[in-house]
Amino acid sequence: MADALEQYDPQIYELIRQEQARQSGSIRLIPSENYVSKAVMLASASCLTNKYAEGYPGRRYYEGQQVTDLIERMAQERVKKIFKADHANIQPYSGSIANWAAYLALVNPGDTIMGLSLPHGGHLTHGWKVSVTSRIFSSVQYTVNPDTGRFDYDKIEQLAKKHKPRIIISGATAYPREIDFEIFGQIAKDVGAYHVSDIAHIAGLVVAGIHKSPVPYADIVSTTSHKTLRGPRGGMLLCRKEHAENVDKAVFPGLQGGPHMHTLTAIAVAMAEADTPEFVAYAKQIVKNAKALAEKLLEYGFNLVSGGTDNHLILIDLRNRNVSGKKVAKALDRARIVTNYNTTPLDPAHPSDPSGLRMGTPAMTTRGMKEQEAEQIATFIRRVVENIGNESVIEEVAKDVLLLSSQFPVPEHFIIPNKNNVAAQ
Repeated sequence: MADALEQYDPQIYELIRQEQARQSGSIRLIPSENYVSKAVMLASASCLTNKYAEGYPGRRYYEGQQVTDLIERMAQERVKKIFKADHANIQPYSGSIANWAAYLALVNPGDTIMGLSLPHGGHLTHGWKVSVTSRIFSSVQYTVNPDTGRFDYDKIEQLAKKHKPRIIISGATAYPREIDFEIFGQIAKDVGAYHVSDIAHIAGLVVAGIHKSPVPYADIVSTTSHKTLRGPRGGMLLCRKEHAENVDKAVFPGLQGGPHMHTLTAIAVAMAEADTPEFVAYAKQIVKNAKALAEKLLEYGFNLVSGGTDNHLILIDLRNRNVSGKKVAKALDRARIVTNYNTTPLDPAHPSDPSGLRMGTPAMTTRGMKEQEAEQIATFIRRVVENIGNESVIEEVAKDVLLLSSQFPVPEHFIIPNKNNVAAQ
């Protein structure tokens, strides 16, 4: 495959090779990023990308579905097994589409949904004001306690009783603590709302039994198939039997046309990988690494939102360092440590240049790094932040990061060789 690409399009070939080198020679701490296995990558790059399969197994609108039906049914069964769910839809193109489908399966435009505020760790599609979800639905936002950085379930309950939303959304993209889905489910039940749980970030931890599953307490569970779950980029929905028909109709024909069969095939492979003792050990190590990284950062005087982490994710409030999250993220990137700047609860700064820095441990854990390396990474971060204007120090850190990265090779995938006769243009 690499040879064919090189011959046909040497420019793209070289750019892919450069990206491969970047991923290999840096420590990727963006909590939503990971490395897929060679098996998942092979499935994603297979001939299934050639096939349209509009509809569902046994109910397609195109012929030639003898194989695609088998693949999708297999993927569905694997998802249902590892999540212990009644029904699974694996066709959403992304987690955002999955969230949209969950809402449309349960309520009507104009109804009220209640989700976590974006600056407090929620997702755009949880009804935040710049998302079209806030234009289609009436949106109410709950927040974390500004003193603890954690959910105040009593206040969430009070807000729900006041506004009587039709849907209450649990889940987050920048919340470093375990979420009590059972309490969310009870709050929703008490106010006559549906409970939709978005576990895109922690799905792998849920599958491994490290975090409580929302499946018994939610009407619909939305997730991505990547991040901690370590599959291809896609979305999935899990639900109770009574919602299965509405969920399927909301995805197709409600929001999408034909599913991406190569992605569904790769999801099937990733779900088989997730159903192993090795994956459970991996997920446990994700949390161990995050805790080790958090503890060392605290030791170095960094202010962590909520004071630490229970999962794969850490959120640093850099206001006590008098430097913005964006400036630190870009300096770390030059030092080969990849993070993202992020808002923090009650952040006075603009979202385009916020006070926070978000990081996570899924990708570094896939490479085999453990607590010792997590502590070493915290030292790298400290050196960069304390020498934010000193490019020579940042360059030295970059060399140290490259040396550490070389000791933990990226899991085997398609290798694009560096050839002298190929140059990016």
